[in-house]
Amino acid sequence: MPAAPMAIQTAEVRAPILTLHRTKAIKEFDKKHILRRVTSAMQSHGPLLPLRSPWSSPIPLPLRHRTSFPTKPLCLAASSSFTVSDGELESRGFRVRRNPGGLDVAALNEVFARVGFPRRDPERLRRALGHAGEAVVWIEELAGGKPVAFARATGDGVFNAVVWDVVVDPSLQGTGLGKAVMERLVADLRATGVSNIALYAEPRVVGFYRLLGFAADPDGVRGMVLSRKNFQKQRKTR
Repeated sequence: MPAAPMAIQTAEVRAPILTLHRTKAIKEFDKKHILRRVTSAMQSHGPLLPLRSPWSSPIPLPLRHRTSFPTKPLCLAASSSFTVSDGELESRGFRVRRNPGGLDVAALNEVFARVGFPRRDPERLRRALGHAGEAVVWIEELAGGKPVAFARATGDGVFNAVVWDVVVDPSLQGTGLGKAVMERLVADLRATGVSNIALYAEPRVVGFYRLLGFAADPDGVRGMVLSRKNFQKQRKTR
């Protein structure tokens, strides 16, 4: 994996905006995953009413101190559907975490700094993680519990989500941890019915995200970001 997985810094970031492309393979994954969810629910609760499948809907356009966060139930995708399973990661000395509970914010800030991201104010970072809810995936070392890979998403919880802060400790880049957190984050979002998933990426890592199903400017749709420079210029001309 490249040196800096993503660049999401300010309103003036100049990076392609990529959206998850609904390929045939992704649709097949959706169907298999939904069938597993329905089967599990039927075993627990008996027959269910007919469900409308999410793939039939059109895509909308576009611390050192351990921290506790409120959590809510989330249907997580099965580990067997990923390139590297949770069990294989554990055999390599890592554990996958699917919510921000127990995340060492100071240690995460250290990883941000090592990949070239700006250090975040710890209190604001905790608030951001709290707002992300369960849309957080990180990998910790079994020995010590420090985060070595991380990704989160924000959105409306129904239609849209944007992926942020995808990082892997430089000493472990190229070992599949970036793909591991991204596959799980995307699967968890899609399990809740979110169909429009976007992110910002530096040009040198666009290829990494393409392999995960993302596409730049899909169907000619362009992403736009509020520019401080243009915004101030418009205010002066009023």
